[in-house]
Amino acid sequence: MEAVLAKYENQINVFSEYLEDLPDTDEPVWILGECYNVKTGKSELLSDVRSRLWFTYRKKFSPIGGTGPSSDTGWGCMLRCGQMILAQALVCRHLGREWRWVAEGTQPVEYHRILHCFLDRKDSCYSIHQMAQMGVGEGKSVGEWYGPNTVAQVLKKLALFDDWNSLAVYVSMDNTVVIEDIKKQCRQANQEAKPRAGPCAWGEVYPSDDSLSGQRQAPCPLSHFHDTSQQPLDWRPLLLLIPLRMGINDINPVYIQALKECFKMPQSCGVLGGKPNLAYYFIGFIDDELIYLDPHTTQLAVDSEMGSTVDDQSYHCQRNPRRMKITSLDPSVALGFFCKSEEDFDSWCNLVQQEILKKRNLRMFELVEKRPSHWPPFITPTKPEVPTTGAEFIESTDKLFESEEEFEILNV
Repeated sequence: MEAVLAKYENQINVFSEYLEDLPDTDEPVWILGECYNVKTGKSELLSDVRSRLWFTYRKKFSPIGGTGPSSDTGWGCMLRCGQMILAQALVCRHLGREWRWVAEGTQPVEYHRILHCFLDRKDSCYSIHQMAQMGVGEGKSVGEWYGPNTVAQVLKKLALFDDWNSLAVYVSMDNTVVIEDIKKQCRQANQEAKPRAGPCAWGEVYPSDDSLSGQRQAPCPLSHFHDTSQQPLDWRPLLLLIPLRMGINDINPVYIQALKECFKMPQSCGVLGGKPNLAYYFIGFIDDELIYLDPHTTQLAVDSEMGSTVDDQSYHCQRNPRRMKITSLDPSVALGFFCKSEEDFDSWCNLVQQEILKKRNLRMFELVEKRPSHWPPFITPTKPEVPTTGAEFIESTDKLFESEEEFEILNV
């Protein structure tokens, strides 16, 4: 199987035509709502890019489901991109968009808690293990490649079990964002829950109800343990995901300017997408090129005990950002936006109206106040009492690739 994975990594190196050196240009560079000038602000630009959490293929983690794959090389790139867009939302939620990572520097405790949520282990709430198993409910076997919409649905389901971040994940349907539904979901106040016994991700143990003392226990970031440190919120921070198809086989040029406008918005959380055979996490653009983080590097899984500080050097891409022509983008994408407050969401709605809807004859997506009458009633997502994914674990990684033609095709 090592030879098979090596072959696919070699294919990636051949297919992935990327540009690393930033051009010497006066054209503005937009990174997740921030604007830079390459000539005068290159160091600030690179610091911003390197501060994004970078998730790649990993190997030698515990087998998924006990008998499944111990590496996601060749099939997990869109899952890794999903982790990156969610991690960006969590960084904005806890640290703010202005936060910057410094190699060998001391980071806030919230940063390490966020990172622990994505470690390659079964008890991390957004690990490759959790995402692959949750994907079974979306019709994807463990080890099967995902598209942007499927990853969005998986993130939406997993967020229901994440009490610490208390994130509302809304995935639009039929290219339509319904303001009324989003506000209903985000205004649903968090319910303060009793702690329950069990191991915590940070090395703590929650006491049972009859052994509670006056001392507050450390909050736990894992989805299946309650965080008693948070008070009910009037507005749950929102990760808005908008799956789209902007063309048939290639991106329709009429959508390109609207796509650029999305990266200019301060609420921008990036875009899931890529091109045939490759999935990327897009974070910005310069002129007619998209800037992205590439998950197609296989690294060893980081072995870290929950609650300890993670060696995070491999979670930040420290080379120059990669770029590709916008016209090479596969038309299947998922736009991401993060709105920490209701005012933030209202501001995003105004920007969409002014910069995308009113200026375009062919709209990239629709923003409506009320739910269309022919749609079924909106039901606020809630956490199931008995979580289950119905995961069917594969016995061998030899079953991951039935044929070369099926490898990571986006435009199917």
